[in-house]
Amino acid sequence: MKLRALGATLLTVPITLFGLVLVTFLIGRVVPIDPVLAIVGDRAPQEVVERARLELGLDRPLPEQFLRFVGQIMQGDLGRSVMTANPVTQDIARFFPATFELATVAIILAALVGVPLGVLAAVRQGGWLDQAVRLFCLAGHSLPVFVLGLLSLLLFYAKLGWAPGPGRQGIAYEDMVEVRTGVLTLDAALANDWGAFWDALAHLAQPAGVLAFFSLAYIARMARAFMLAELSSEYVTTARAKGLSETRIIWRHAFRNIAVPLVTVLVLTYAGLLEGAVLTETIFSWPGLGQYLTVSLLNADMNAVLGATLVVGLIYVGLNLLADLLYRLLDPRVR
Repeated sequence: MKLRALGATLLTVPITLFGLVLVTFLIGRVVPIDPVLAIVGDRAPQEVVERARLELGLDRPLPEQFLRFVGQIMQGDLGRSVMTANPVTQDIARFFPATFELATVAIILAALVGVPLGVLAAVRQGGWLDQAVRLFCLAGHSLPVFVLGLLSLLLFYAKLGWAPGPGRQGIAYEDMVEVRTGVLTLDAALANDWGAFWDALAHLAQPAGVLAFFSLAYIARMARAFMLAELSSEYVTTARAKGLSETRIIWRHAFRNIAVPLVTVLVLTYAGLLEGAVLTETIFSWPGLGQYLTVSLLNADMNAVLGATLVVGLIYVGLNLLADLLYRLLDPRVR
């Protein structure tokens, strides 16, 4: 039964990937942007436009174009960016580590604060802490990310001067750290350049804090809901009747049962951070994949837009599959 469920899950992966590639291809064909004009320019002679269209294969039927598109993807070729004149795969490899660093720090902060906050709110249901957590979660779901980002810059950077300005690193440390992994804080630590490390960490604090705030609100709400369901279970009532301490009941028994669905929540939230940091990266001038995608879209660089969209989709599908596999691995009831 376990192998059958695992096989059914894995069977959906190629179908999902095919749908993702097909949707990405169709987006590139229905948007009102001519990729040929984006390459050769609006004032190029008509013969140059036609020659470029022939070279790109855009004169052929859509099914043939799609097969060519799939073949290029299978070879790791996402085309060349008009904006940077580099292969899109090279650009993504350069910009993605910044998004990875930002999303990873944000999910760690959100998990460390959100999980215990949600558990304590459930334990003290109806109390002032529970009311405060529920209000906090409501604010996290209601407040737009760009508003919180701008308010953060205005308060901590412009008014109080506690935080550095937008960007990933100060001018004094820019391009001073050898790129090994692309994760700036890690590269600075590996280079033993602690000045650059603390500068990078200071620049990371604000955007990571903004992203963590919204993730924290969702994680705390889910942890609270899971814990409330467990605390009303019969085994908790039995444990209390046996005289077990409340701390042991909560953290040794109830929390162990909610850990499995919480892992799924954390993985999917992390996937959302990796794909949804566009506004945060734009506000804080964070040179990640989200900002690359935004700038490419504004410059009608469709190869870059489609390539980044496809990569983001692949990451989300991969992490979604990981969450499903972890759920099946950790919870024997669904095996």
